Amino acid sequence: MGKYDLAMPARHVGQYMQSGDWSDYWRTAISLASEGRILVRGYRIEEIIEDLTSVEAHWLLLKGELPTRQQAEIFDVCLRSGMDQQFISSAASATRFAASASRSPVSAVAAGMLATGVVTGSPRPAMEMLYAVAARAREESLTPAAVAALTVSEYRARRETLPGYGHPTHRGGVEPRAESVRKVVRAKGGWGEHGQLLEAIHGSLEAALGRTVTINLAGMLAAVYCDLDFDPLMAEGVSAIEYGWALVAHAVEEIRDGVPLRIIPDALGATYTGPPERHLPGRHP
Repeated sequence: MGKYDLAMPARHVGQYMQSGDWSDYWRTAISLASEGRILVRGYRIEEIIEDLTSVEAHWLLLKGELPTRQQAEIFDVCLRSGMDQQFISSAASATRFAASASRSPVSAVAAGMLATGVVTGSPRPAMEMLYAVAARAREESLTPAAVAALTVSEYRARRETLPGYGHPTHRGGVEPRAESVRKVVRAKGGWGEHGQLLEAIHGSLEAALGRTVTINLAGMLAAVYCDLDFDPLMAEGVSAIEYGWALVAHAVEEIRDGVPLRIIPDALGATYTGPPERHLPGRHP
C-alpha cells in the first residue's frame, strides 16, 4: 500500500443520527473566523497578507505549516511549470467553447476545470504509483533498479500504461517543461527518493520497449510533489488551479477576440460515421 491511500472514513452520518450529537459534524483545521478576527492555520490574516509571499501563504493554507526556503522555491517552480500549450489541452478547448457561448470567464474556466483530469495531465496517478513503489522498495529491501524493473514488468503484464510517461506531441524523449522542472529542482537540492524512482522506472520502461519514452510534466511534478510530501489529492487540485491561469487567459481572449458560439464544421474535421439516410418502416419519402 502506498502513502495517502484512501481508507474508510473515520466518521459517517449514521453515527451522528444515532447519537443525536452534531457538535463536531462540521469541523475544520484550516481557518477560524469571528467578528474582527480571521486566523488561517492559527496565523492572523493580517500577518499573512503583510509578511508572506503568495507561494508561502498558499503552502501554509494547504499544508498547515510555513514552508522552508527550499520548499517554497520548489513549490514556486511547480506553480509556474504548466503555463500553456496552445490548443493541445482539452481543458483549453472546453474553456473556449464555453466562453464563446456564455461570454463569462467564470463559467468558461469552470468548464475547463471540468475537462481537467487524469487524461489531461493530473500528477495524481503517478504520485500514487511512486508512493506505492517507494513503500514496496522499503518493505522488500529492493534497490531502485530492482523495484523499477518489477513495476514495469507488472504494469506490462496487466496491459496498463505507466502514469507519468509518454506525450502525444513531445515524442522525442524531451518534454521542455518537465525537463526544466527537473533541472531547477535538482539545482535546488530537491530531487529526492521519488525523483530517483521516476528515473529508474523510466530506464526500465525504455529498456523493455526498446525505444525512447518521454517523461511528461505530470510525471515530473508527481516526483517533486512526492518528495515534498504532498497528498496526491492535493497535488491534483493544485495542478488544476495552476493551469487555471492559462484558462483565464484563453477565456478572456475568446470573449474579446474569438468567434461567438464556436462550432466544428466539416472543414475542420467533423465527420459523420452513422448509417446513410433511411426511413421508418412503412413510411415513404
